[in-house]
Amino acid sequence: MSIRTATFNGVATIEIARPEKKNALTGAMYRAMADALVAAKEDAAVRAVLITGQPGIFTSGNDIEDFMQRPPGSDESPAIVFMKALMGCDKPVVAAVTGAAIGIGTTMLLHCDFVFVSDEARLAMPFVSLGLVPEFASSLIVPQLMGNARAAEKLLLGDPFSGADAVEMGIANAVLPAAEVAPHARRIAERFNTLPPGAVRETKQLMRRYRAGAAEEAIRVESGVFAARLQSPEAKEAFGAFFQKRKPDFSKF
Repeated sequence: MSIRTATFNGVATIEIARPEKKNALTGAMYRAMADALVAAKEDAAVRAVLITGQPGIFTSGNDIEDFMQRPPGSDESPAIVFMKALMGCDKPVVAAVTGAAIGIGTTMLLHCDFVFVSDEARLAMPFVSLGLVPEFASSLIVPQLMGNARAAEKLLLGDPFSGADAVEMGIANAVLPAAEVAPHARRIAERFNTLPPGAVRETKQLMRRYRAGAAEEAIRVESGVFAARLQSPEAKEAFGAFFQKRKPDFSKF
């Protein structure tokens, strides 16, 4: 298993630990993270959740081979189960990001409460380049955060952006030297040990209440289009090019 979990001083830590594959996420890893989030939600001793990667890499997104063998096709798909658990967690979720956060690596940050990134971080949502569309309400949240013009750069062109950009656009709270990201994120998570947990939970629910319905609708629509796009000639060309280690050719479409 490439997900490590631990609970210490009121903080449940979920560590993505597959550096040999750039922390690419498999179905089993998604399920392990979902289980950890549910356990943290149900454990009264847990006051906050901390999601981390490895030095220099948060996650490169889906493990493409695993993804193609088990493409998302229902609400029970591992990635969907994980994102539902993340969105349904009523305790503060803090993310510590050093290095790359690609695809769902960036998408999941949109649903965390606090995000701290390193000055070496690189984020990107390259769905279109794979013949796909945005996922998990990113088509709703990204334009809301940064406006349509910048959202077009990130979602249509898939332009990568820095940790400083993420802060400026409202995705992250602060950019720090890489060595300081995880300790700072933990300090923020541990602050909830001194705050009344009921008030924290209800405030989080209130903050998200009015966006929740729109986000659920966006996810429903995105999921349908995403599933159809997976069968499209463009996606087949993109994934075929990935496995063949060549540049995709979309000139024929």
